[in-house]
This record gives sequence, C-alpha cells and structure tokens, in this order.
Amino acid sequence: MAVEAGASELVKVVALLGAAVVMVPLFRRLGLGSVLGYFAAGLAIGPFGFGWFSDPQAILHTAELGVVMFLFVIGLEMRPSHLWSLRREIFGLGTLQIVVCGAVLTGVCMLFGFPLPVAFIGAAGFVLTSTAVVMQLLAERGDIALPSGQKIVSILLFEDLLIVPLLAVVAFMAPVQADAGTGSRWISVAIAAGAIVGLVLVGRFLLNPLFRILAAAKAREVMTAAALLVVLGAALLMQLGGLSMAMGAFLAGVLLSESTFRHQIEADIEPFRGILLGLFFLSVGMALDLTVVANNWPLIVSGVLALMLAKAVCIYTVARILGSDHRQALDRGVVMAQGGEFAFVLFSAAAAAGVIGIEVNANLTAIVVLSMALTPLFVLLHDKLMPAREVSLEGVDTAEGMSGSVLMIGFGRFGQVASQSLLARDVDVTIIDNDVDMIHNAERFGFKIYYGDGTRLDVLHASGAATARAIAVCVNNAQDADRIVELVAHEFPQAKLLVRSFDREHSLRLIHAGVDFQIRETFESALMFGQAALVELGADEDDARDIAEQIRERDAERFELEMAGGDLRAGAHMVFGSALPGVPTPTPFTAPKRKARTLNADEVPEEEE
Repeated sequence: MAVEAGASELVKVVALLGAAVVMVPLFRRLGLGSVLGYFAAGLAIGPFGFGWFSDPQAILHTAELGVVMFLFVIGLEMRPSHLWSLRREIFGLGTLQIVVCGAVLTGVCMLFGFPLPVAFIGAAGFVLTSTAVVMQLLAERGDIALPSGQKIVSILLFEDLLIVPLLAVVAFMAPVQADAGTGSRWISVAIAAGAIVGLVLVGRFLLNPLFRILAAAKAREVMTAAALLVVLGAALLMQLGGLSMAMGAFLAGVLLSESTFRHQIEADIEPFRGILLGLFFLSVGMALDLTVVANNWPLIVSGVLALMLAKAVCIYTVARILGSDHRQALDRGVVMAQGGEFAFVLFSAAAAAGVIGIEVNANLTAIVVLSMALTPLFVLLHDKLMPAREVSLEGVDTAEGMSGSVLMIGFGRFGQVASQSLLARDVDVTIIDNDVDMIHNAERFGFKIYYGDGTRLDVLHASGAATARAIAVCVNNAQDADRIVELVAHEFPQAKLLVRSFDREHSLRLIHAGVDFQIRETFESALMFGQAALVELGADEDDARDIAEQIRERDAERFELEMAGGDLRAGAHMVFGSALPGVPTPTPFTAPKRKARTLNADEVPEEEE
C-alpha cells in the first residue's frame, strides 16, 4: 500500500510537469504568453478538469507555497536602500492609487447587491494586484528596468505590504463571539505585531552570523538549505501570528537582501524562480471552480468585467493626474487591472472570521482567478491595437542634404569600431541611425549622428548616397541589411558597397547581390581568440599565427565551394574536427613547416612521451 501511495504522489508530480511542458510552449507559440499557458494547464489537470488533482485543500497549500517562495525572491532583490529610493512612488503613487481604487471598487461591489462589509472585503481583495502575473508580464516584455516598469513595481510593493493592515481590519470586522473576552482582538493584533518584530530582530542580528558560520563550512548545499529554512521559518512565524505566510517570506527576503551573502543566496535560489512561478500559476488554474462559475455565471462574468474596467479607469486617472502620458497610463491600467494572489488570503481570513459567507468567498475567488487569467489576453490585445510609439526627435537632427564621401548606416557596436579607421584619416563620413537613444548616447562622446532609416530610398537620397564614394552598411538586422543592399545596388551603383554579414548564409546572399566587400562580424575576432588560446596553452606564437592563417585560407576555399555549389555543406569537410560520414580527412593547403610537437611537453609524464 505504501508503494502504491508513493506511486500516486509521483503521478501527480509527473502530471504537473507534463501539463506545463505541453501547454506553456503551445501558448507561447500562439502568442498568448506563458502565464495563460500555466493557467490552462492547471485548469486541465485540476479537480474541475480531468480531475487528476481532487483535493482543493492540497491545491491551496501548493499555491501558497509557490507564492511564499516567489515573494522571497522578490524581497531578496528589494534591498531597503532600494526601497527607500522608491519611497515617493511606493507611498505617494501607491497610496493614491489604493485609496481611489478601493473607494470606487467598493461602490461597484455595492451595486451588485453586497452589503458594505462584504463589498469592502471584495474591493480590498481586488485592489491587491497580482505581483506574480504583473512581474511575469513585465519580464517577458523587458519593461522591469524601465521607469514605467519601476513605478509599477513600486505600487506592487506597497500593495503587498498592505495585506498586513487589511488582515488586522478583517480581525476587527469579525463578529464578537459570546464567550470571547473583550480583549481577544487586541491580543490577536499584539501577537501579529510581536511576530513581525521578532522576525525583524532575528533578521537584523542573527542571519549574518548564521550564514557566516555556514559559509565557513564550505558546503554550498547547506547554504541553500539555510536559505530555505529562513524562508519557511519566517512564513511559519507569520502564520502562527495570524498573518500571511507570503508576507513573512517577503520580509525575510528583504532582511537578507542587505546580507553579505545576498549574492550567494540569490544564486542558489534563482534556479527555483521559474518553476515556483509556474507552480503558483498552475495552482491558481486548478483553484478555478467551474461549478461555481456555471451556477453563478451572470454575477461572476459581469463582476469580472465591471471590476477590471473600474480598476483600469482608476489607475489610468491616477497616472494621468501624477504626470504620466496617455500611453504609459493606459498600459499601466491594462497590466494592473486584475486581482491578486493576496486576495485568496484575505477572502479566506474573512470567511474564517465570519465576515463573508462560504458562497460569497467562492464567487469572489472565481472573479479574481478569472481576472488573472484574462489579463494576459487583454495585454496582448492592447499591444496589438496600440499604435506604434512615435519616436521623439527632440534634440536630434534628421539626415537632409548630406554629401559625405562615405555614408555609414548603423552606429551600433560594429559601426562604432568600423568608423574609427575612417575618422582617423579625416574621411568625410555621414553616419545615420534610427535609434534615438543611441544617437543621444553617441553625442555625449562627441559623435554627430543623424536620424534616418536606411531602408527608405528617400532617406538614402537625403543622406547623400547619390554622391557617396562608399556606403558602409553596419545595421543590426540581416533583413534590413538585405533591403539596403537591394536599394543601393539599384539606385547608387557609383558607390562601393561594404556590408556587415551575420553568418555564412548571409554572406552568400550578399555575394550574389554583388556587394564589393562583406565580412562576418565574428569571424576575425573568433580567429584571434583561438590563436590567443593556443598561445596561452604554450604553443609558439608563430605556430599559432600560422594555424590562424591556415584556417582563414581554408575558410576562403570552403566559401568558394559553397558559392559554386549553392550549398552550405559543400565545403563542410574542410572544417577542422569535422566528422561527416564518408568524408575523407582533408590535406593541409600548405605543407607543415616543422615537425608536430606536443603542447606543454614538459608536463607530460615520461612514459607518455
């Protein structure tokens, strides 16, 4: 029986992993994002899907553990000094958004017929935006480090901290039991406050000495275990104090963020980030009770849409009042329009305290879960419908009436180096690029770059392509390079055409297009790297240089074969180390100048020489 029970638990683990592995890549391929894929996977294997997980209580514990571990990682990255630098956004922007959204959402809930206490709880839960969903969306879009992303992160932090006073408010709203002492609520509040103070004291005075002792043991796995111990211990302390386990983990992360061993702990925990996020999203998907949705679908569907719309409008309004432009405010409203994971904690506490009923708890939970599931879809729709951001050309000159001897298109890392030889000989070079940020950065170093899109014929004319002796194409995109080559070859045949290539296939296309010179961007640097590696291993510098030249010659010969045969495999046998079946080992182009010898011969044992 024990073996069968163990096998049953293993089946559940396999089901979790299998559902994620199947659904997440599928949803990402469809452009719907990984978050929605996890939701769908959880719904499919949960008690209201295939039923592979039938215990809602176990699902709740699984979800809470995922939130606990995720918020520890978030707290580990939010050092107190960083939090202090964001204090205006956290306590200014965050407070205003919470107050406005809380008041409006409470009114919306009352319009649905809920009494004031229930409406307040429902609104408070929906105000608490999902940190997990929003952070994942920001990460996928690469917006976390942007100023707009930092404002969203600041608001999320304030909302995460808000769970503590909200749980205290729920305790005060609970109906007084006939046999309860008059001071029971104050005792609960005192216990909660004591748990927070105790956690802060332990983190302030004991964590560093603890990790110093463990680091001296030189056992990395013990450091990882200690980090997990701190997380789960803090979560347990908060739970015993009547507060959120997730908040305890977040505080533990913040306390460890200033530790001397912060980077080691972060490196140990980081691999768990993705899988723990996935575990949380899977659990949320499993927690969606389709029976409740089916029985109360008019209330739930209308509630989701009304609350998300009202919250998005409030966030947009607050953002505009505080100086954000229309695009940033609208984006923030769409991204943050859902309820969050802390709503589950708040609703459960309110139900346990008798503030809301079991059926109301189920309805409110379904509304929050659906809002979290719909957010990636609304964000995707917003990104599709939103017009492309107009490039601000303030302080940037556009290319017009240029007449340099050389026109360089693209001033990224390749163009910057390539321009040095020309500028060193005072060649009259006109440089254009369509990256405004790069143009501003180049100006700080004394470069004059003009704004212009080299794939447009009118821009090429304005940039002086018709009179240029040479046109150097150094853009960061192979398709753009091909388009420029096509335009230049047809419209400006007087100019020598030099193009940065990205790989062998691109080089072949460029040669067939008739360019005067092309070079793969990494070829020569890779040759020098290999040459330096041989020298560091003890090879003679002349030998290393000869080998690099031999590889260069073999590559040129191989390229000729590929051009003649039109196949990248035509000269594959000429690559050192090639193990293609049926291909003879090639002979060197040049005869060896000296007898082969072993590198580091002085380190080889006598019996091997």
